[in-house]
Amino acid sequence: MTRRVRKAVFPVGGLGTRFLPATKAMPKEMLPLVDKPLIQYAVEEASAAGIEEFIFVTGRGKTAIEDHFDHSYELEDLLTRRGKTKELEALRRGLPSPGKIAYTRQQQPLGLGHAVWCARELVGNEPFAVLLADDVILAERPCLAQMVDAYEQAGGNLVSVMEVARSEVSKYGVLDVGTVRGRLIEARGMVEKPSYADAPSTLAVIGRYILDPNIFAHLERVRPGAGGEIQLTDALASMRGECPLNGYRFSGRRFDCGDKIGFFDATIAYTLARPDLGTAARRIVDHYAAPARPERLHAHRGREADVSVGGAAD
Repeated sequence: MTRRVRKAVFPVGGLGTRFLPATKAMPKEMLPLVDKPLIQYAVEEASAAGIEEFIFVTGRGKTAIEDHFDHSYELEDLLTRRGKTKELEALRRGLPSPGKIAYTRQQQPLGLGHAVWCARELVGNEPFAVLLADDVILAERPCLAQMVDAYEQAGGNLVSVMEVARSEVSKYGVLDVGTVRGRLIEARGMVEKPSYADAPSTLAVIGRYILDPNIFAHLERVRPGAGGEIQLTDALASMRGECPLNGYRFSGRRFDCGDKIGFFDATIAYTLARPDLGTAARRIVDHYAAPARPERLHAHRGREADVSVGGAAD
């Protein structure tokens, strides 16, 4: 019988260099997707999967994350006095209960495996989830909730996976695929960021994991791998003989919000999915998607400001 997954680790110590200068003074996890920061989507997903304790592995300059998951008494008082109950509810929604959130520092940027290892004392000897805020998943049932259901059957180590183009495999950890049982896929091993020619499959690991606590002992012994970092996938591969390793092909659409185009894609998708914003957003998307008429292009040549949404009527 598997133990219940109660704790989740959020590695948030990265520098966010792909979004400079926006992330010079703001954590990349606080970049807003519509009207919520990326990290809040991850925390809400974990909460919906039954997670009770939230562990953040931070770094320098990440205090905005701590402030975000705390009460802002002055702001709450202002909203109360002005009768802005909807905004007040949105502000309080998703805040972990007192004593259910903890922070620890990753003092050196030594990779995802090292970040997870830094949470060892807070996790203890029980299975735990890991969520990467960069990976945002739009799904009817949250991805981690799907994985928790699968974990109750499979146990061991469980990683979320998706098919990628072979030209993209060098960006991911990739599964060596064994027996396939519906959405659950046996992993005979894993390779971190393989070349096009060396990839054992096109089934890539993305930022959701449920891990056995024995992973910490392996992370302590594993040598730096790809990029000179402690790779979580290397530790998972080293556990294959003692602990089952499975991939879970989740239902939903994943967005790489650590990439500018992926972030833009996610912004469109999440805005269109919102009941309060979808209709207006669709009009804007259609405006840019429609073929431009020659006469309009001629009329506005050299006057780019006039062709913006909300500018001169057609």
